[in-house]
Amino acid sequence: MLNKIIEFSVKNKLIVGLFVIALVGYGIYQTTKLPIDAVPDITNNQVQVITVAPSFGATDIERLVTFPIEQANSNISGMKEIRSFSRFGLSLVTIVFEDNIDVYWARQQVAERLQQVQSQIPQGIGIPTLGPVSTGLGEIYQYVVKPKKGFEQKFDATNLRTIQDWIVRRQLLGVKGVAEVSSFGGKLKQYEIAINPNKLNAYDITINDVFKALESNNQNTGGAYIEKGSTVLYIRSEGLIGNIQDVENVAIQRPNSLTPLFIRDIADIKIGYATRFGAMCYNDEGEVSGAVVMMLKGANSSEVIKNVKERIAQIQKTLPKGVEIEPFLDRTKMVNNAIETVEKNLLEGALIVIFVLVMFLGNFRAGLLVASVIPLAMLFAICMMNFFGVSGNLMSLGALDFGLIVDGAVIIVEAVMHNLALKKKKENLSQSEMDEEVSKSSSKMMNSAVFGQIIILIVYLPIFTLEGIEGKMFKPMAQTVAFALLGAFILSLTYIPMMSAFFLSKKTNHKKNFSDKIIDKITSFYQQYLILALRKQKAIVISVIGLFIISVITLSFLGGEFIPSLEEGDFAVDTRVLTGSNLKTSIEFTQKAAHILKTQFPEVEKVVTKIGSGEVPTDPMPMDAADMMVILKDKSEWTSAKTFN
Repeated sequence: MLNKIIEFSVKNKLIVGLFVIALVGYGIYQTTKLPIDAVPDITNNQVQVITVAPSFGATDIERLVTFPIEQANSNISGMKEIRSFSRFGLSLVTIVFEDNIDVYWARQQVAERLQQVQSQIPQGIGIPTLGPVSTGLGEIYQYVVKPKKGFEQKFDATNLRTIQDWIVRRQLLGVKGVAEVSSFGGKLKQYEIAINPNKLNAYDITINDVFKALESNNQNTGGAYIEKGSTVLYIRSEGLIGNIQDVENVAIQRPNSLTPLFIRDIADIKIGYATRFGAMCYNDEGEVSGAVVMMLKGANSSEVIKNVKERIAQIQKTLPKGVEIEPFLDRTKMVNNAIETVEKNLLEGALIVIFVLVMFLGNFRAGLLVASVIPLAMLFAICMMNFFGVSGNLMSLGALDFGLIVDGAVIIVEAVMHNLALKKKKENLSQSEMDEEVSKSSSKMMNSAVFGQIIILIVYLPIFTLEGIEGKMFKPMAQTVAFALLGAFILSLTYIPMMSAFFLSKKTNHKKNFSDKIIDKITSFYQQYLILALRKQKAIVISVIGLFIISVITLSFLGGEFIPSLEEGDFAVDTRVLTGSNLKTSIEFTQKAAHILKTQFPEVEKVVTKIGSGEVPTDPMPMDAADMMVILKDKSEWTSAKTFN
């Protein structure tokens, strides 16, 4: 079977050449579509149910919200576990599914259960909603909305939050690949009505009468249309509250009285803000607003970040004068660092392989031919990675070994050159003779090449059996290597024999070149010590056993870690104040810490502090906890430090 494929490839060079050209074109196209990230996403398959109830304590939240949701979702097919978190004002239920369960099917099942459980949750507590379709690596872009220099007094935390919610967030949600934009910090504007209970008693009305009046006077209604002559007049009633005066003029129905009573008669109305569970600060300059952009699960992070940046640039032009958007966390930086590391290592590896091939094969054409398998096998691997949903990252691409990839091609090309050198006639071979020689040489050595590549693949088989976090982390490595080896094997069967017959010199050469002389010296050196080793068998065995024991002892003293640490270029400082502290206290102390960082460390460009939880509390931190994002300047601008450590 293999011999027939080789013979077909040698005889039909045009067909094989066209397939290779197609592989190059399609591979380059697939390269642009390959999802790029820093590391594999090891987040489990989960659906989060978030319920915000600002007025209820942890015990009531657990009893009235969390427990019914857990019970309703406890028997979904494919579910692994349910874990929950209840605190003042928030219930977070995480339902974990098997990895083979489609996340959208899982969300549909959870949504159906939530519809059933709605009747068990008392009205007014909160409405359970599904969390965004994102993962632990989904927070790809974070920014602040802040006033420019000189406009600090014009835009307070309420103004900035309003701009974030109504201008920035709404436009970012339309970006392809964005699952959610979780607003953070600022003050959510609302009308506050401070009712005087004495006046309620004086006018003989209840608080429910006030609620009903506000609800019924805060809506638009329609009345179809009427015909007037040859025209149509559409009827609509505008009743939405738009300012404080509208609230003050809401009429309240009084029993047994025809005298109109308005909200302004029984209450004081002012603009306030909703109950806050988090804040965001910029440097030591006070509060700002901002957001965390969450990427849709499975999307290409590089492409999504690019689209987000383009939209941010457009939004900047629509902001009020004196307000700007400033990003402080962009995962492009980390992704680029990881990919640059991979590219550097792959390039260095490829150059070393090419140098060794040319030097030891002793033929520039042969070395170039074998080296050409590297990019072709890479393109084939990228096509397969896209097909099987494997992203390009530090683990998947960094595991490639070009020496393994060219192994089969080296065997074929070296066999062809060896057989050509054994030809007795010192003359040029015709194309038909060259084709025949290549077919025979390749067929003889193909079994050895196949056996060698199968052995290499067997080494990676245990990795395919890994499950859980280990499987998600290391399977992409084994998959990419397997794809590259498969591509190299196919190329060794088709492309290498075809190009050997077409590209290699048809001259028979009996003179020893520089490469042959090096091999002869290495062979002579090896034979000398091989004979010595055969004479000293006991000493060799004892030496090997001793070396093994020393290696085991040395290994026991080495440290270990799950994966190597990745230098992202910035710091995230987990900051805590006294448990139970309010938001004002957390802001005060984190601002002091930010001031110290900015004034005493010239390498620090800016410090953005996120206190508590955001609008979408997928990471429900308390108000006494904060993440200080310390953004550093470029290393070329550092003056008092040289390394991150």
